[in-house]
Amino acid sequence: MIANYGFNATLTAKPGSGDRLVDVLLNGLNEGRPGASEHCVVYLVSRSASDPDVVHVTEGWTSEEDHHRIFAGEAAQAIVAQIGSLLATESEYTDYVPVCGKADF
Repeated sequence: MIANYGFNATLTAKPGSGDRLVDVLLNGLNEGRPGASEHCVVYLVSRSASDPDVVHVTEGWTSEEDHHRIFAGEAAQAIVAQIGSLLATESEYTDYVPVCGKADF
């Protein structure tokens, strides 16, 4: 599948909560969670090299509609609620249209 919609999010956790935030985000890859959806073709969680409480998420989806539909579901909303309780500031989002790339882990 090809990603036709995506975004980057920068999330700043409350002091000392960066590890927990990463754990919650990585749980998004588990079966039945948004990152495990066939419509999610990129789900990358990264940390700032200079601040362990700053976490970056890059997602690529088959379409914006698929993303919104999946995130309206119970599993995604549970993750969103967990994330919200860990944040020190409002998340910053940048949407984009993927062109091409590679990820190999």
